[in-house]
Amino acid sequence: MQIIILLIAISLILAIGFLIGFFWAVRSGQYDDDYTPSIRMLFDDEETNSKINK
Repeated sequence: MQIIILLIAISLILAIGFLIGFFWAVRSGQYDDDYTPSIRMLFDDEETNSKINK
């Protein structure tokens, strides 16, 4: 029975850690730009074009 209480405590600490990490990422602006990643593949890089032409 003691191991179950220990495992629940460890899982709660881990979940709180992930929740704090998520809130930190949101507050630091990690998820602000939701448009550019969806169109990034449409733009060609200069470096990629020069390698193809050689």
